[in-house]
Amino acid sequence: MAALTLSVALASVSPVAAQSLSDRFKSLFGGKSDEPAQPKPAPAPGQPADDDVDCPQVTVRAGASTYAVGAGGKQAVGNDIRFQATITKMARECARSGGDITARIGIQGRVIAGPAGAPATVEVPLRVAVVQGGVGEKVIASKAYRTTVEMSEGGSVPFTFVAEDLAYPMPSAAVADTYIFYVGFDPQALAPEPKGRKKK
Repeated sequence: MAALTLSVALASVSPVAAQSLSDRFKSLFGGKSDEPAQPKPAPAPGQPADDDVDCPQVTVRAGASTYAVGAGGKQAVGNDIRFQATITKMARECARSGGDITARIGIQGRVIAGPAGAPATVEVPLRVAVVQGGVGEKVIASKAYRTTVEMSEGGSVPFTFVAEDLAYPMPSAAVADTYIFYVGFDPQALAPEPKGRKKK
């Protein structure tokens, strides 16, 4: 029965929208979205080889793999859950631009309606960061993003998001291997921009 409900939910998603998201993910990272990226062709003469650009591994930040919202400001537990989002797949691509590296990070996930009932559209807050690991982690760059997911009657909707503008200085060879991309949900990304403190 659950499988039937899921298939109906997937069928209700607009084929055009689903196809375009899937194609975008594939075109950015090569191969199918659920497979490792395929080898790329040799670079054009005068262009740096892919091996010259270290592209850190991407992983989900501990404690940031799920995002749940409760009804009426209540805690998102039990029957008070309106919806819950999870991250299921990730991919990344790096390109050199002068002395910087520009990364494109792809995130796939799913939003599932809870017992309290999900709204028609859900805003999903995400954060992508590049961190230098070690004894004391150092955040090199971090950006918050939002993506809107339209819920279906089936209550289980996949989403795809690609962060295309995360740039950071190219690390030295000595520390490049310690860099890592972290992705995760960040509710603070939904907070309004802080206003100037001209008035008390």
